[in-house]
Amino acid sequence: MALSQHDLLRLLESLRSADGLELVRGVAERMLQELIEAETTARIGAEWNEHTDTRTAFRNGHRDKTLTTQAGDLDLAIPKLRSGSFFPALLERRRRIDQALYAVIMEAYVHGVSTRSVDDLVKALGADTGISKSEVSRICQDLDGQLTVFRSRPLDHVRFPYVYLDATYCKARVEHQIVSRAVVIATGITEDGGREVLGVMVGDSETEVFWTQFLRSLRERGLTGVRLVIGDHHSGLVKAIRKVMLGAAYQRCRVHFLRNVFGVINKDAAEMAAATIRTIFAQPTADAVRTQLDTVADMLGTQFPKVKAMLLEAKDDLTAFAVFPERHWKKIQSTNPLERINREVKRRTDVVQVFPNDDALLRLKFPPRSGQPDTGTYGSRRKQSR
Repeated sequence: MALSQHDLLRLLESLRSADGLELVRGVAERMLQELIEAETTARIGAEWNEHTDTRTAFRNGHRDKTLTTQAGDLDLAIPKLRSGSFFPALLERRRRIDQALYAVIMEAYVHGVSTRSVDDLVKALGADTGISKSEVSRICQDLDGQLTVFRSRPLDHVRFPYVYLDATYCKARVEHQIVSRAVVIATGITEDGGREVLGVMVGDSETEVFWTQFLRSLRERGLTGVRLVIGDHHSGLVKAIRKVMLGAAYQRCRVHFLRNVFGVINKDAAEMAAATIRTIFAQPTADAVRTQLDTVADMLGTQFPKVKAMLLEAKDDLTAFAVFPERHWKKIQSTNPLERINREVKRRTDVVQVFPNDDALLRLKFPPRSGQPDTGTYGSRRKQSR
């Protein structure tokens, strides 16, 4: 595409008034833009407003493109077509560089690096203008497709006899208000000891309806072979487990139970009571476990009648682990095996504090890589004691 005399005079005037670096930048920007327009013309077979028999498509405006060079950032406009797609061949190499940079940005983002630190990183990699918060968010939206694939993948490839259920709470904006959001996580243990996150969901609270919807989604994706579900004693969770996970027992997390006990006794007696209750889980046989619970309830009952009532009421749920192989007991008495996941989640979310929406919350908490569980958060296929 040839420059008109008016364009040449305007370019000449700008070159006279520019300094050395700005001169190079201006020339490079204009030359690249003209080459892009020329390539577009060759691609569609027609100039602007030209009617030809060889035309294959029509222009449909432009989209902005910033090209980082040693002369500075060049502001270019990439032509759009009404049908099909177009990207200039002369920028294909730069496209690959951009993709590599985007990968670095997404990797930093999902590891909980703050937006300001991401901006510093981009500048260190040679982009003088850095990157804005909105641009980081736009780039990281590419993770959504991978996350959707991960969250909807079939679960019938292997049996999961043990399933851990846990929830964390984060702040997010919903209808222009900052509210607390429950993020529930299901992690399965295979028969050979491998660990895999099965699913995650965000909702208003840990109600029975919410947990039921979540567990049914796991069953619909093919989750089978579950014999024991380990979780906290939220009434909604327990009801949902017994309604949806038919054939599976429920193990109440002993760590959460101890925290409940601490709420009804004096702080000075907490350690003594905890040590006494822990003896229940140190017995060698299932019968001994149940007998010890009754013994402990009687021992503590004289001083702490509420604790005795709590132990007897929770007896079946606290000792459900005892019918399974003894070598598994330490792993299935509580949700402690999820602590590493929870620490990683908190480390990431503490940087953001308030998420703009649920999608951003899921994106940062559970970023899959190439359709596989993230090794940092998901603990893909790690072996447990058998």
